Amino acid sequence: MDAVRSLIENIDIPPMYRVRQQFYVNPLDDVEQSCTEQIGALSRLQKLDKGAHIAIAVGSRGISNISLITASVVKALKDLGFEPFIVSGMASHGKATDEGQTELLAELGVTEEAVGCPVRASVEVVEIGTIASGLKVYMDRIASEADGIVIINRIKTHTAFHADYESGLVKMLAIGLGNDIGAKSCHQLGFGKMAENIVAMTRMKLEKLPVLFGVAVIEDGVENVSKIEVVDADDILDREPELLKISKSYMPSIGIDQIDVLVVDRMGKEISGDGMDPNITGRYATPYAHGGPNVSKLAILSVTEKSHGNVIGVGQADLCTKRLFEAAELETTYVNSLIATVTSVARLPMILPTDHEAIKAAILTCNIMDFSRVRMVRIRDTLHLGEMLVSEALVDEVSAKKNVVSVEGPLEMKFESGTALPVF
Repeated sequence: MDAVRSLIENIDIPPMYRVRQQFYVNPLDDVEQSCTEQIGALSRLQKLDKGAHIAIAVGSRGISNISLITASVVKALKDLGFEPFIVSGMASHGKATDEGQTELLAELGVTEEAVGCPVRASVEVVEIGTIASGLKVYMDRIASEADGIVIINRIKTHTAFHADYESGLVKMLAIGLGNDIGAKSCHQLGFGKMAENIVAMTRMKLEKLPVLFGVAVIEDGVENVSKIEVVDADDILDREPELLKISKSYMPSIGIDQIDVLVVDRMGKEISGDGMDPNITGRYATPYAHGGPNVSKLAILSVTEKSHGNVIGVGQADLCTKRLFEAAELETTYVNSLIATVTSVARLPMILPTDHEAIKAAILTCNIMDFSRVRMVRIRDTLHLGEMLVSEALVDEVSAKKNVVSVEGPLEMKFESGTALPVF
């Protein structure tokens, strides 16, 4: 790498300024009470026999307070005389194995001890029909045999397509509860057809299976559970688009339209399905979603331990580090990518030996005349944007923004053996 080092040795990383942003904050006071009251008011449940076995689908995403939400739903159903249990609604995650999905649920705090009912994660499916497009529809076998089915999921914007239904109850019914086979089927025609296919698959499952209700979770701008809405099965298709609008209105952002260099400290599956949320970075893997900043060069420095080496989304970066590459589990990443039918997310960017060199290389290649005026932003990840670093060229712009609480600096970015020291 001597030749590379010689190219970047005269590139200076500019002084940075710490920016604190304020987003919408509205934490829900009592999660358990909200679940109990809403579930208890569902007339549908009054027609269900006491002792009925109810499958509660929980996914692999890092939803805030998912263990408490799940435990609250379990308790509410038990109080009504039913026998709930947990199933995994996470498609191919956990390497598409029973053990892997059980492990992922446990990492989220969804265990029998924590939520008060058995956990029966399985990737076995049954085929329940074919939609108009010709795609087959699959359902988790254990859930299909229950007397009732409940879905718990966060409502939020998707990373690869934008429509009336994105990430939420509909997608979990169509894909999450289809396990890896169902996920393959739903993705087969690509994200250009995803919006209509998830609706068609969900509609069939609502007609053929004993779906009772969904628990829609909306988070505020700093990851607090802000709203829990229990939606009767008959109302899911009507209500979810409105809930998605609410969720999008709370979503944080970097708040800068043009960025020369974006440095992201870490990516991870618990942060975004794409490791780095393209709605934040502006780097999308498909033409069916858009928005966010225009970023000339993006450098990603590391991957979280909870990702278990899944670096899907790394292909949206221009540069990464050797430490990220060495942590990558390519088979896991490729499985995720192949099922999604989007290969660009698994491509490897240019690999630099250290964080220091990756950032310098990003500055060198960002196509500006004066490197001292580089519009550079550093964030912890795409989920935590309350605090970020910006270069001097951006100070006046961010200082004028209404949601910016403070701008402090300048400060020097510090490194230890080439690794950027934590600042967030």
